[in-house]
Amino acid sequence: MARWCYVRCLPQIPGFGLESHNATGSTDQCIASTDSRSVLTNLKTPGMTQSPQRFNFTRRQSASNTTPRQINRNLVFNLIRIHQPLSRADIARISGLQRSTVSLIVEDLIKEHWIVEGATAKLPRGRRPILLQLNNQRAVIAVDVHPLRTTVAVTDIGGRILAQNLVPLQENSAKAIHAITSAVKKLMAANSDKSFDGIGISLPGRMDRSLQKPVFAPNLNWSALGLKSRMQRATGLRVEMDNVANACALSEVWFGESDGAHDLVVVNVSEGIGTGIFANGHLLRGEDGMAGEFGHVQVEPNGLRCGCGSHGCWETTASNRAGLRYFQEISGSEPPKTFDALIKMAQDGDPSALAAIERMAHALGRGLNMITSALAPSEIVVVGEVTMAWYLFNPSVQAEMKQNPMAHTPKVRPSLEGNTARLRSAVALVMNEDPA
Repeated sequence: MARWCYVRCLPQIPGFGLESHNATGSTDQCIASTDSRSVLTNLKTPGMTQSPQRFNFTRRQSASNTTPRQINRNLVFNLIRIHQPLSRADIARISGLQRSTVSLIVEDLIKEHWIVEGATAKLPRGRRPILLQLNNQRAVIAVDVHPLRTTVAVTDIGGRILAQNLVPLQENSAKAIHAITSAVKKLMAANSDKSFDGIGISLPGRMDRSLQKPVFAPNLNWSALGLKSRMQRATGLRVEMDNVANACALSEVWFGESDGAHDLVVVNVSEGIGTGIFANGHLLRGEDGMAGEFGHVQVEPNGLRCGCGSHGCWETTASNRAGLRYFQEISGSEPPKTFDALIKMAQDGDPSALAAIERMAHALGRGLNMITSALAPSEIVVVGEVTMAWYLFNPSVQAEMKQNPMAHTPKVRPSLEGNTARLRSAVALVMNEDPA
């Protein structure tokens, strides 16, 4: 069983949990990998060469004679990704790497079309340095699966969503998979100027990584069993598919909101509740990929029947569906058709909507207390529509968190742009060197 521990890294580079080599070549603690799988499968840009590898932001190992070059490459790429635009001199100053080393790595990254040279910086005197930034012609297809609808999008490797379409789904596996695949192909055709590095699919369920198939998705009304293989055959792109909470946990590290050096739990609040656990520099998956199913921990023994077959699971009390149910119970009238509409009603001051949100928030906070007691994470990051009005949820959540007798209380915060975090997580799935 995986051991939970805190990892402290000095010096710490914000955003990705990698530590720098100093000018003498020594290192404090580093992330590296010798995996050299190809990252590009469908490049359209003339002259673009196939990249020899993706980037490692989650695995930790000691440096050896075979790893420093990859460690430094990860470090330089991360600095540009998080702090762009940057000059070569900026990179050398922040990382502690020699300027000659930085120049060689930058030239490789430019040659492989990961980064491009942009404008020149304005300085009071001396030579104006050329600024570096990510190559936004490289893109990823994001597929965010919900039971009755799926969003497909194009996002660049910096996380900007360039285009998206909503795909209604039928409760028939073959028809649902065909609809998603067709929507992805149309989106690729409409953005043919982009070079796609792959497709990232986030699912409301658990994946068996060895079998590469969903094994637990109680809220999904159709089987996603053939989705990955069908998508790969239809597009020719590499496809990475994972539980949405796991994908969002990787996204927190990729986009720099969490430094990757400390443990965190991502809680995705949607039709159900899913959690992704990032500890010791990587995702904690457990046997058959089932780690983190806190949404199906029983909190009310005599509660409502859950989609998993049990009764009174946490997600029956704190999910979007629970919020809509609370509104109906409190108001005695039909709930709004969507959770977004319920939030809008609460923001407009509707008393029944506000009461439903408060009740849901207290249930959410009690579940976060459960996670705190079990794992003692440094922070808990909430993802989903609730983040659009987190100011309505936070007081009740914090009130519940204060009831925890544990000495350690983690930071609880909404994900940056939490309502689109599921789409941005596709970038982390595709670009991370070893998502397993």
